[in-house]
Amino acid sequence: MAHVVVMGAGIGGMPAAYELRSLLPKEHQVTVVNATDYFQFTPSNPWVAVGWRDRESITLPIAPLLERKGIAFVGKPVAAIDPAANRLTMEGGQTLDYDYLVITTGPKLSFDEVPGAGPHGGHTHSVCTVGHAEMFWQDYQKFLEAPGPIVVGAMPGASCFGPAYEFAFILDADLRRRKLRHKVPMTFVTAEPYIGHLGLGGVGDSKSMLESELRGHDIKWITNAKTTKVEAGKLFTTQLDDHGQVYKEHEVAFKLAMMLPAFKGVEPVAAVADMCNPRGFVLIDEHQRSKKYRNIFSAGVCVAIPPVEVTPVASGAPKTGYMIETMVTAIAHNIADELAGKPATAKGTWNAICLADMGDTGAAFVALPQIPPRNVNWFKKGKWVHFAKIAFEKYFMRKMKTGNTDPVYEKYVLKALGIVRLTDHR
Repeated sequence: MAHVVVMGAGIGGMPAAYELRSLLPKEHQVTVVNATDYFQFTPSNPWVAVGWRDRESITLPIAPLLERKGIAFVGKPVAAIDPAANRLTMEGGQTLDYDYLVITTGPKLSFDEVPGAGPHGGHTHSVCTVGHAEMFWQDYQKFLEAPGPIVVGAMPGASCFGPAYEFAFILDADLRRRKLRHKVPMTFVTAEPYIGHLGLGGVGDSKSMLESELRGHDIKWITNAKTTKVEAGKLFTTQLDDHGQVYKEHEVAFKLAMMLPAFKGVEPVAAVADMCNPRGFVLIDEHQRSKKYRNIFSAGVCVAIPPVEVTPVASGAPKTGYMIETMVTAIAHNIADELAGKPATAKGTWNAICLADMGDTGAAFVALPQIPPRNVNWFKKGKWVHFAKIAFEKYFMRKMKTGNTDPVYEKYVLKALGIVRLTDHR
């Protein structure tokens, strides 16, 4: 009997556990370890931040969902990983042995890289967790009584720019509904070299379309922004030119700010010798396996993916939801094959699909594969994206409730679009 432990229960970890349980014979055990006892649907956090959703609508208790599928659960943070002993140590001293470890922890939010940033003792908010989104909502309600300037964007080293754009447009839509938009100057501050870069070198017409949308919504922007510090009501950023030289210094006043931070690997993962890059992201091969430890696999935001191109200000490559699902599907198949005495051959397709809500409309991009050159490369907007995002939220939450690893939506709709999860798998 083998024991497979999944570390992390987000949009990568929960599907990984379900797929492993579905593929592995019953004699093998699957256990999920997570720092909290609830699953959160991270893409809906921007809606929580403006009161369009609440915690209860986008979170689920983990233990009963996994129990129904015969999956064990440990709701404690991991303090250390010992790959030589194949053992995890939890906070409090509890240990857990594994035969295979699947790391799907997500990132550490590195607010400390910019002095004065972050919701805990700093001056900026985040929508990276449901808790952070709730903190924004609390301050936003006070803000609405006495509106002022807003700053939205992404810090140097950020790698997920879509939610920053999404949140800027959601705020704009909410303020318009409240008839307060005219009292709120908005500035979008981003590490990207140009609007619509998205950490991907652009997707289709993303540059021109997003620039047009920002102009149409009266949102100013600063690109190549190397934000250096934040003080109460003021964000300091150095704008670089295309050659990395200082172009202009900015002091952007704000009454409310949401800046996505840089990501790093979580501490117990980053601390494992020779497993990660200097940022703490897991170095993997084409089969999602650690390059150092053959019984450790990893998927999601915590894996190391090189930037698509060098940019004046550090900008990472995003790991979108469907891309993460292709990673975990590959892992599940590879572990199942190895336990059956076959070589690991499955590779995720790493297709980038993003639905960004804009209040009553939305923007969508598809990059197949994520890293150029691409077979599919388009960026479109329309009201259909807004409704598609709502539908996807409902679909994914139901998928987590039921544990269905092969829903009709993915089996037929995405396949019809030429989007598949695996490549080179027998």
